Amino acid sequence: MNATDAAVLALHYQNDVLHPEGKIRVGLDADGGVRQRLLRAAAALLDSARSHGLPIVHVRIAFRPDYADLLPNCAIFRNVASIGAVPEGQWGSDFYEGLQPLAGSAREFVVKHTRISAFYGTPLEETLRVLGARRLVVAGVATHSVVEGTVRHAADIGFNVMVAEDACASADPAVHAASLASMRLIAQTGSVAQAVRWAATPH
Repeated sequence: MNATDAAVLALHYQNDVLHPEGKIRVGLDADGGVRQRLLRAAAALLDSARSHGLPIVHVRIAFRPDYADLLPNCAIFRNVASIGAVPEGQWGSDFYEGLQPLAGSAREFVVKHTRISAFYGTPLEETLRVLGARRLVVAGVATHSVVEGTVRHAADIGFNVMVAEDACASADPAVHAASLASMRLIAQTGSVAQAVRWAATPH
């Protein structure tokens, strides 16, 4: 059992985001080395969280195949529709093999969203409050989009946050670094090992 007040948010570990044949390139480009490092770190984060009994909320983005539930008010969402990314019920919106929720686990949850912040229009905050979480380890792709948007939202509603920076990525490493630097005003950042240690230690 989790003896702490922490939970892990795993954001967008999905095929269209992580797979070499995925359609979204905001978080990872074609560089296999960057992808492999990200996949190893993300797997380590989930494995370590499970070994410490930390609850994990897997957040996925998905839209109706006709994109009728997509609000195209900004470039990132218009691009999702134009390239046909993350349609609900299809391969692109599925979790990447090896980073999916553990089947049958009472400590793992899935939240679907359609905006940038994982909190907007979802039951994420209520789920975390029921779990007794006050501290969050956040990781995912892309660093400067869903991760930063979710971290800022989490800080605004009172959570203490630590970003597992090696389990995050942006296609442009400079953008990744700049996003992490910006988030340090509102959250801690560190390696997966440091983040899990922080989460697993009662405060």
